[in-house]
Amino acid sequence: MDKTQYMERNLSMVMDFYELTMSNGYFNDDVKNVEVVFDVFYRKNPDNGGFAVFAGLEQIVEYIDNLGFTDDDIEYFHSQNLFNESFLEYLKNFKFRGDIYSFPEGTIMYPGEPVITVIAPLIDAQLIETAILLQVNHQSLVATKTRRIVNAAKGRMVSDFGARRAHNMDAAVYGARAAYIGGAAGTATVLAGQMFDIPISGTMAHSYIMFYKDEFTAFKKYAECYPDSTTLLVDTYDVLKSGIPNAIRVAKEVLEPMGKRLKGVRIDSGDLAYLTKRTRKMLDAAGLNDCKIIISNSLDEFTITSILNQGGCVDSFGVGERLITAKSEPVFGAVYKLAAVKGEDGQFDPRIKVSENIEKITNPGLKKVYRIIDEEGRAIADMIARADEEIDMSKPFRYVDPNKPWKNRFFENCEAQELQIPIILNGKVVYNKPSLKEISDYVKKQLSEEIWEEEQRFENPHIHYMDMSPNYYELKMQLLNDSRRDD
Repeated sequence: MDKTQYMERNLSMVMDFYELTMSNGYFNDDVKNVEVVFDVFYRKNPDNGGFAVFAGLEQIVEYIDNLGFTDDDIEYFHSQNLFNESFLEYLKNFKFRGDIYSFPEGTIMYPGEPVITVIAPLIDAQLIETAILLQVNHQSLVATKTRRIVNAAKGRMVSDFGARRAHNMDAAVYGARAAYIGGAAGTATVLAGQMFDIPISGTMAHSYIMFYKDEFTAFKKYAECYPDSTTLLVDTYDVLKSGIPNAIRVAKEVLEPMGKRLKGVRIDSGDLAYLTKRTRKMLDAAGLNDCKIIISNSLDEFTITSILNQGGCVDSFGVGERLITAKSEPVFGAVYKLAAVKGEDGQFDPRIKVSENIEKITNPGLKKVYRIIDEEGRAIADMIARADEEIDMSKPFRYVDPNKPWKNRFFENCEAQELQIPIILNGKVVYNKPSLKEISDYVKKQLSEEIWEEEQRFENPHIHYMDMSPNYYELKMQLLNDSRRDD
């Protein structure tokens, strides 16, 4: 039996091998302490949406705060016959020494902007690349997908039912965390509830009903066991001819004599729009107007929208595989790119990646990103600026739209909110970790108060403006011009 997955794991080892080979090369070249700047950003919103939700920061902080290598790790590196002994000795006492700035977790984010900035000695910055990206890519993907599903539900409760279809145990647990950030009301995954204080819920599967001699007996047993929270799965045999009639019978013959009410029924198959409408009529006719209807079965934002548009009578959605795997677009695509290197004069020299694909040209240098808020409190744009320039919004501020740089445009009567905050300074965590509920509430607040409704629609959403200060735009153009001279 392979017990590896149940043993204590050193997650510091979750890295791509090239991070070690490059670091060994830097060590041999005696440039390990040169300070560099790396930015984390992504290029495209999932599902052609108008925004994404940033998630995973807490796990990034935990990873970096515990980063280090055991004797077994060093021996494993040694067995690869690639690294010199002095480098391996260096790794024995390795601790992250740099600074990390980041958007607060739960921030609504957009393509191309630096969500996380790492300022650190070269090897320190290189070794954390994979761990940062895997947390951002996984949790931001699931949080964003969940937010779309929650928006489609139009105020009805959405719960995560996805553990058994997740890609592994960690994906189920941290996916549930991300789903809660995105707006899910709870999860069926018990470990996620325990670890992150997420409300958990669950009732029964078809096997419970099939075990007993008939459906009514199964329902009766369950109601007697859980009289205060009876929700019955009604599609094991026939929803309208068996499931709902038996649920009504249990409500009348078992629960009401106890002074209890049937809390809900769940439908997990069939034509959900049609079945929920018929079910609602049957429950109401029996005086069970307060009985909730929950549906599940391969739901996502598109099926939920369709069901509700057809008049489906639904109070709550249990969403599984298409949420936890973000099935319609299961890759987020955040990247980690070098932006600057500190020179001998102590200044950071900008670096730019040039590509034939415009979207792969990076934004160089040490920079800041601002959210521009208008008089009504709405986020009208984000803007990238040089880290050392002053942004004065007390008077009209000229900015550059990089897609239309010839236009002379100004922000007027606006506020510029700097988005990144310090997370780790000189290797020490300075981040005051919010609760998961506070992060989830922060998402809701932004979407209800700051982010345009037009950015939240599924079809042809408004593209959030990503502008630049004139100084920053000139820097980028200068580097691009210099790169052409090198051709």
